Amino acid sequence: MDPALSRRAFLVASGMTASGVALEIALASTPAASSAATPSATTPLTTIRAVARPHGAGGYRRLSDGPGWRRVTRTELAEARKGRADRRTALACFVQFTDLHITDVQNPQRYEFLRAGDMSSWRPQEALTAVGAVSLIEQVNTLRYGPATRAPIGFVMTTGDNTDNNSRIEMEWFLTAMTGGRFTPNTGDPGAYEGVQSSGLGLYWQPGSRVRDIDKRAGFPHLDGFLEAAIREVSSPGLAVPWYSTVGNHDRLFGGAYSAAGGFFADLATGSRKLFALPASEAGAVYRALRRGDPTGARFRAAWKRYRGKARTVTADERRAPLSPHAYIAAHLDPAYTGAGPVGHGYTRDNLDSGRLDYSFRIADGVVGVSLDTTDRGGDYRGSVGTRQLAWLERTLKTHADDIALIFSHHPSWSMTNLAPDPARPHDKRHGGQELLAVLRKHGNVAAWINGHSHLNKIVPQGGFWEISTASHVDYPQLARVVELADNRDGTLSLFTTLVESAAPHRTDFGDLSQSGLAALYRELSFNSPGTRSGLAGLPGDRNTELLLRRR
Repeated sequence: MDPALSRRAFLVASGMTASGVALEIALASTPAASSAATPSATTPLTTIRAVARPHGAGGYRRLSDGPGWRRVTRTELAEARKGRADRRTALACFVQFTDLHITDVQNPQRYEFLRAGDMSSWRPQEALTAVGAVSLIEQVNTLRYGPATRAPIGFVMTTGDNTDNNSRIEMEWFLTAMTGGRFTPNTGDPGAYEGVQSSGLGLYWQPGSRVRDIDKRAGFPHLDGFLEAAIREVSSPGLAVPWYSTVGNHDRLFGGAYSAAGGFFADLATGSRKLFALPASEAGAVYRALRRGDPTGARFRAAWKRYRGKARTVTADERRAPLSPHAYIAAHLDPAYTGAGPVGHGYTRDNLDSGRLDYSFRIADGVVGVSLDTTDRGGDYRGSVGTRQLAWLERTLKTHADDIALIFSHHPSWSMTNLAPDPARPHDKRHGGQELLAVLRKHGNVAAWINGHSHLNKIVPQGGFWEISTASHVDYPQLARVVELADNRDGTLSLFTTLVESAAPHRTDFGDLSQSGLAALYRELSFNSPGTRSGLAGLPGDRNTELLLRRR
C-alpha cells in the first residue's frame, strides 16, 4: 500500500486515465462485452450476486444490500470463440487477498498525526482490521469453489501488506488469523486502549466521548464500548485451504516507507512516548516529503524531535519490535502457524538461509506460481526489483517454459518507480516496473501478473498477458478476488476474476459490538472514512471479468 499518499490516493488518481474512461464507454455500449447469468440461490456469495451499497444522502451514510456486478468479457488479447464454455477445462482456482493491513493502532511509531495535513492519513476503521480480516477468511471458507468453472478453491495467495507497521506482534496476529486460533489485538496496557481514539483530540473519531470531533461533525456515531470491543479477543477459524504469502512494503518498512534509519523507528515503536498531534503546517510538510520520497524518514524524524515535548506517555511494549527478513521468514516457517499448509507458506529453508523473499511453487499440473519481493529495503513506499532478482526470475521462467506462469507481487507496474539502492546490496542495480514488464513479455508462458498496493481494482493488458491489481481489504469497498484459469481448447485461455466481500452483513447495528457486528461496522466506517477516494472499485472491466488470451 501507499503509506501516506493519502495512504492510497495518489496512485488511485493516476490510475483513472482517459483510456480507462474509454473502456467504460465501450463496455457500456457493447452488449456482447458483458454477460452474466441471473443470480440464483445456487450462486456463490460473491459480488456477482450482491454488493453493499449506501443509502441516504449526505453526511454519514448507512450500507445495505445492493445489486451485484455483472461479468465482463475482455478480448484485447484474444477473441472469445463460440462454444468455449462447453470445451473448457479448469486448470487452477485460487483467491487473492491483498492489503489486509492488520494493524496495531497503538504503536507509537505510527503517524496518525499526518491527518492534520491530509485527512486520509488516518482511518476511523483501523482499529477493526483484525475482525475484518477474519470475516474475509470466513467468507472464503464458505465459497469452496470458483463461481465460473466450479473448480475447488486450491489456495489463497496474499500479495502483501498483510500487516501495517512491520512489527512482530502484527505478524503474530496475521499468522494466527490465517491459520486459526485466538488472539487479542491490543498492545501496551493489557487492560486499556492508549491510542488516538481515546485522546480527546478532535482530529480523530472519539467513539466513546462527547467530544465533537471532525468525524462526528460529519455524522459518525457515538458508540459506547467501541474501543473496549475493538481490543477484545478475536477468534479465527483459519483458512480451510493452503495459503501462500508475498511481502509488501508495510510488512518490511517502518510506516510502509522508511528504512531502518539508525534504529530511530525501532526505538520509537517499542518505547513509551507517542506523538498524537502536529501543527497542520508541520504535518503537511512531513506528508509532502513522504509523497515525494523520504526513504530514511529524515523529515519525519526532524518533526518528531522538534515536537517530542508534546508526546504523551504510553505503555512500552517489546512485541512491537520490527522483523528482519530472517525473522519474517522464520515466523512463516514456525510449525505453530502451518494451518492448512504448506509449511512456510511458500518460504523454505533456502529463503531462511539467504534472506531472499522470492520463491516459486507448483500451483497445478502445467501451472507454476512465482512470488516476487518488490519492496525496496532502502525505503520508500514505491517498489522495484534488483538485478539479481531479475536474473533469478529469468532462470525460473526458462526452467518452467512448458508451464503456464502466474506472477505474484505486492506492487503493480505503475508503482515500481523507486530505484534507491538496497543498503544490504548497494551494487545491485534496481529496476522499475517497465523493465520488469519487458522481462515478463519475453516469456510467452506468462499468463498473468497479480498484485495489489494501490488499493484499486485495475486490469491492464500487457502484451501477451494480463496485469491484475486488486483493491485492499482496509479501504472501501474491502474486496478479495477469486481467480480461475481455464483452457478453452481452442488455442485460448480464460482468466476469470470475481470479487468477494467479507462474510459480514451489509447492514450494521450500532448496538451490536460482537465480532460479526464489528466486521460489518468495519465495512461501513471504511465507506464513510473522510478523505477516501471514490472509484477504488474500478471500472466494470476491472471487477468481475473473463480475460481472454492466447495459449502459447
